[in-house]
Amino acid sequence: MSTRIESESVVSLSGQAVNIHGESVILLCASLFYFRIPPELWQERLQQVREAGYNCIDVYFPWNFHELQEGTWDFTGMRDADTFLRLASEAGLWVIARPGPYICSEWDGGGLPAYLYAKEPALRIRDNDPAFLQHVARWYAQILPILHRHEVTRGGSVIFVQLENELDFYDCSNPAGYMAALRDMAATHGLSVPLIACAGQGGLVQASGLTEGIVPTCNFYPDDRDPDFERKVLHYREVLHRQGLPLLVTETNRSHYLLRRLLSAGAKLLGPYLQVSGTNFGFTNAINNWGRPLAFLTSDYDFGGMISPEGHLREEVQEAKLLARFIRAYGRAIAESEPNSGSKWSVAGEKEGVFGPYALRLKGGGELIFVTNGEDRSKQIHLHNEEASHASSTGTWTLAASRSLALPAKVPLTNWGISGQLVSSTAELYMVEQQMDGVVLAFHKEGDNGEIALAVEVAHDPITEGMQVIHREGQFILQLSGAETAFCRFELKEGRRFTVIVTSLLNALRTETIHLDGTVTLTADQPVSNVPDPTPAPDWRFVGREGWKAPIQAATVQTKGAEAEFLERLGVYRGYAWYEAETNLVAAEHRLHGFLVRQASDVVSLYADGAYLGTFTPGGASVFVPVNGSDVKKLQARVEIWGHSNFDDIRLPALRLPSLKGIKGITAITAVHNITSNWRVHPKVDRSRQGTLTEIDEALWPVVSFGSWLSADHLSQHLFRRTFIPGAGGDSWTLHFRNLQGHARLWVNGIDAGPIHPLDPFIDLKPYVTPGQELQLEVYLERTMGQSAGQVLVYEGVEASAYTIKAAEEAHLKAAAEHEVAAIPLELPLTLTSGEAGWLFAPIPNAAQGKGWRVRAAGSGLKLTVFMEERIVGRLWLPGGAGRPMMTGGSADSFYLPGPWFQAGQAQLSIFLEAVDEQAAGSLEKLEFISV
Repeated sequence: MSTRIESESVVSLSGQAVNIHGESVILLCASLFYFRIPPELWQERLQQVREAGYNCIDVYFPWNFHELQEGTWDFTGMRDADTFLRLASEAGLWVIARPGPYICSEWDGGGLPAYLYAKEPALRIRDNDPAFLQHVARWYAQILPILHRHEVTRGGSVIFVQLENELDFYDCSNPAGYMAALRDMAATHGLSVPLIACAGQGGLVQASGLTEGIVPTCNFYPDDRDPDFERKVLHYREVLHRQGLPLLVTETNRSHYLLRRLLSAGAKLLGPYLQVSGTNFGFTNAINNWGRPLAFLTSDYDFGGMISPEGHLREEVQEAKLLARFIRAYGRAIAESEPNSGSKWSVAGEKEGVFGPYALRLKGGGELIFVTNGEDRSKQIHLHNEEASHASSTGTWTLAASRSLALPAKVPLTNWGISGQLVSSTAELYMVEQQMDGVVLAFHKEGDNGEIALAVEVAHDPITEGMQVIHREGQFILQLSGAETAFCRFELKEGRRFTVIVTSLLNALRTETIHLDGTVTLTADQPVSNVPDPTPAPDWRFVGREGWKAPIQAATVQTKGAEAEFLERLGVYRGYAWYEAETNLVAAEHRLHGFLVRQASDVVSLYADGAYLGTFTPGGASVFVPVNGSDVKKLQARVEIWGHSNFDDIRLPALRLPSLKGIKGITAITAVHNITSNWRVHPKVDRSRQGTLTEIDEALWPVVSFGSWLSADHLSQHLFRRTFIPGAGGDSWTLHFRNLQGHARLWVNGIDAGPIHPLDPFIDLKPYVTPGQELQLEVYLERTMGQSAGQVLVYEGVEASAYTIKAAEEAHLKAAAEHEVAAIPLELPLTLTSGEAGWLFAPIPNAAQGKGWRVRAAGSGLKLTVFMEERIVGRLWLPGGAGRPMMTGGSADSFYLPGPWFQAGQAQLSIFLEAVDEQAAGSLEKLEFISV
């Protein structure tokens, strides 16, 4: 790999620094996603980031946000990426552009359009597959010219373009070939800034292929208090440094405590993910593996970053300003610094739970010594330096709880235009002001002790307040006290003034300006209004609907089809669908035991002749729904695509990136056979002999229940066999390994039927069955001690047919709401019977300040799809019901009504309600409006 990456001399990278327009910089970068923020608020959010001290943003560009249907592109309104990039540049922010094709970001499908999943033959997505890359080329042809126009080399502010995202988490067969293909596409569109590729779990080769012209970067998501974190980061810094590249941390946690630890290890890009929160409007939510393993991402997208979805500044903003000022104070010296592995500094005193010290060698001389308190109590410590020439030690000082500090040692004051040296300090330098006739250095500290040592030549004795000064061996020792603010003013022999200010940490966090006279201007406390915005008293109207019926506005996408079809194959990529089918049960011949819903996702509410049977979220697995003996003619299923997985996980079908939504079929189960008993077992078999043992081997095998052979082996490896004769009364046979744990694989009549997944333990036997003829089942089972083998069941039944499928996306649903003219007035609370649906309406005024509302829902057993005028602003699932998955990513019980989206001070709220708890009625107790 080239040891230096340049872009027409505007952006250059070396092992020591990132250089832009000839200036070495530390990039303090906040994620800010235009697609999660109303466009009317883009400028405000960008300005908030800039005022917090950040000099850069990173932004994804979701492919499926701009191509809603294959070949139909939209870059207007909320999708106007060109305007967003222009506003970022006007705000004075560098941009790291991340166009994918895959972005992750807890976004529907990680940005990949769902039509890709339905292609035949199947595409190898995120891989060096010409067919897939053909589609990527179409996306790049749309987005890369926009990025090209806004590159820093052309007067914009895009400094890096990231290709792909955390590819090392994905089983890509050819990372080098794939990344080279993306690189070549970027070159075709004239991109000249450095191209980067981020590693999610440290696999630089797997993430970038180490492809020529692509810079590997790192994403780190540690426990903020991991005592060994710096060592890990230093390892990657050294690996990249050997390639002539800086350590760029494209994603990490949001605490500035952790960012300081990254800085101590030589990182030049500090990229906390999601410092600016937002909202997943519309049907853009994802599902992923943040649950057990399944989780649904909330519409509220908020990991607690420094700016809330509504634009509220949180306390972490003050930490951001402090870190930004600290970085600016050292300027080029820290931007071109390097970790000093040979540093002789050590910590003494209350050092338990103290991490470090780690030293950065500053450009031009001196060091920064980073010390981190990993505990929630303050520590009294001192630093000791065992140099070959001399030993030195600081006095005892206070390291505040949960703080990470960078203390200067032997730093030339020429960095700030005066002669002398900052010899040592137990207070952190956090701000520097160079003025016409002098320089001000501001430090912060905790506790009642500490000292700063300076080597300067003065015209006369300094003037002090709140500290004592001792002149010893050519140095001025500033002995610090517990004063909130103290100063020492020097008149230097060279004729300039030099002031040292020391404040408490609290005052440092609130500092606005510092002055040569030793005074500090603090941020004024914001007045708190004691007059809350009037809470709206909505005139609610409600109309109930039968939950199994599709609205008349829904589009019919399949009529009387012999089999159910996945929705993407029918051109449905988001929203709702309603399946209806005939059971084919003959009452005189069949006794109904239940229904087997095959390969179901994401949310399936099942009805039999209109009677509600329950709501299920099996994550693409099959699910058996017990029903006792009734005669059913028709089945209905209301299905919602919550979102395609943004992360690939093998444990559930719906967590695979190329997963399809809806259902693959429903079978009416007419017989259930428990075949757990009377399996023959081979007690000693290994993986190499799976499926190879003959009938002759079986004669003396013990006969046991499935999985019940006791073994002294810590990892037991057994082969189980038995026969089963399928009945002739149906057309469907399914094997169910209920409650299976461990690793298992099935052979049927010697044919490999594949692995048995504990979270999807259903195997379709139909391809192997001739009714009335014996089947031989053979299972290789591998378990650790204590894992259950569960039960083995066979479901026989009759497959449903004549499937009619209707679908509704956002516009269809809104049209359905507008059609409900029969709505009647009501007051909350509202109760819906299990399985019922309905619409709740009211006009809502804007809050008095014009910034909208945060609305919190209280209730149980309900799903809510909330429209503000024409747009979905929230999808909630209130507690209650066995089918409710883990909800994660933000608030699960509230939604945001943006102020700019109220027209003439008012907006129509339309809420689609679904009662999804089969054991209890759904209840909406109240909707609490909280002014933004």
